[in-house]
Amino acid sequence: MTTQGGANGGEHARYAYRLRMSSSARTALLAEWDRCRWIWNECVARSKKAHRDGAKCGPAILDKMLTEARAVTPWLAKGSSVPQQQLIRDFGKSRAKALKDIKDRLPVRQRAGMPRYKKKRETDPTLNYTRRGFRLKDGRLHLAGNIVLTVVWSRDLPAEPSSVRVYRDNVGHWYASFVVPAVVEQLPETGAVLGVDWGVRETATTTSDAHDLPHAEHGKKSRERLIRYDRMMARRKPRKGQAASKGYREAKKLRAKAYQKIARQRQDTARKWAKKVVRDHDAIAVEDFRPKFLARTTMARKAADAAIGATRQALIEMGRKHGRDVRLVHPAHTSKDCARCGARTKHALPLSERTFTCTACGAVSPRDKNSARVMLVRAGLNPAGVEGVRPPGAPLQEAA
Repeated sequence: MTTQGGANGGEHARYAYRLRMSSSARTALLAEWDRCRWIWNECVARSKKAHRDGAKCGPAILDKMLTEARAVTPWLAKGSSVPQQQLIRDFGKSRAKALKDIKDRLPVRQRAGMPRYKKKRETDPTLNYTRRGFRLKDGRLHLAGNIVLTVVWSRDLPAEPSSVRVYRDNVGHWYASFVVPAVVEQLPETGAVLGVDWGVRETATTTSDAHDLPHAEHGKKSRERLIRYDRMMARRKPRKGQAASKGYREAKKLRAKAYQKIARQRQDTARKWAKKVVRDHDAIAVEDFRPKFLARTTMARKAADAAIGATRQALIEMGRKHGRDVRLVHPAHTSKDCARCGARTKHALPLSERTFTCTACGAVSPRDKNSARVMLVRAGLNPAGVEGVRPPGAPLQEAA
């Protein structure tokens, strides 16, 4: 389950389920996607032409284009208008986001990027249906256009869905992702608080030894298998302009399955740890860490295997689901501040030095543990400090 903000300001959640379908249903879905892909590419072409000519190309103009195209193209009119209209809405949002980033003069690496053409052999199908384009009957998903799909109900939906996204992943499996209003499942209060510091040696170091998250190294354990698949693909790689052989496609699929398994292992580890943390604590101070810069360091492989970003997001979503207070703390100077007296060292500690020693008060503690305690102090959850000494200038508050 993932949470997201709704159009009316409310919280919504997504529930994804595996789909089983007949060959005729699969053919119908792919035909529907071919129509939607053509509409997307037509929107891209018209948007580029309007940009060159200095003209407007908003959703109203693209809606008119769709209406005219369906009137003169029987192949396009044969499909449902719901996913086609929804595709234009998605195109408009992505284009508006890219134009806003350009207007705000964000760096190129931070921009959303203008919408690009979707190629037939390089894009996985994704179809969005609003409430008038689908219905659930006898446990099956009925889509507009008489497409009937069997849903593998691993769990019940908590509420009536408002929309559904039908998509295929890079392994070839089909899924249905339903959007429903988020329901807060309140947990009993515990009176405990927790500070979380992210790292590479350990994925998460907390103020409680029982809630530390060690590095699972799922990617490292599967590295030999991935290398074997990479070699299989390299031996069977087709020449430029030639179609891929059956052996190359099979090796590519095996490689995708291996990566999918690793991703699911990381996700499972993150969710189980997040559920334990949220169940045992009322308030959590989390380092608002952006691990993107680690991709340019010598620790890139290990940092990627730690999946800090996914674990952080799982903790935030789990806290929102169960009504816990999750506070994001700015990560600047967390390894230089003392959690006991609040003093800041003059020089940054090298990564090889794992013990923090405060020159002001003489406190000695493991580096990551000290940073986790700093999270509590900065979040206002422990203003008196770990040892009962209030940092200089900190307001006197009651701990949560």
